[in-house]
Amino acid sequence: MRKKPQILQVTQLAKTQIFTIEGVHLRFANHIERHFERLQLHHGAVLVIPQPEPGLIWLAREYAVGVEHYELGFPKGLMEQGESPLAAAHRELQEELGYGAKNLQLLKTVTLAPGYMGHVTHIILATELYPSSLPGDEPEPIEIVPWRISESDALLAREDFTDARSIAALLMMERKQ
Repeated sequence: MRKKPQILQVTQLAKTQIFTIEGVHLRFANHIERHFERLQLHHGAVLVIPQPEPGLIWLAREYAVGVEHYELGFPKGLMEQGESPLAAAHRELQEELGYGAKNLQLLKTVTLAPGYMGHVTHIILATELYPSSLPGDEPEPIEIVPWRISESDALLAREDFTDARSIAALLMMERKQ
């Protein structure tokens, strides 16, 4: 097992409401020093796989400003200070789709780009859904798109289903079935 590099200095380069950019000066075991930059999100995030019945999932179609088009994926959002992943998943599901879940199960916690981003997303399967809504921060209503799990290959082939977290969640959920 390799010895972790020693952190010599961490400098805040920029800060927004959502994330901080840090400069990190490291010394490796072989005495080589390097400067890295990393993006730190203030809290983790959740991605929820709504499964209203066996064999069926719900996707959300919403505008993704990063790629400048409407994207199909699972409901997701940032966790609030002190909020557990399951509580955040339940809140996001109610805010984005107008449903609660009697059963929430953490499937896996994933990283996005661990080489330069300190952020995790908790992938949660939500079953036994029931109508329940909370006000959210969405600028427009999110479209719910029902999808048969048996047609996941067609979903993976779509040009508007590109979020790596949603793709990973779909594959994990399929293996769980």
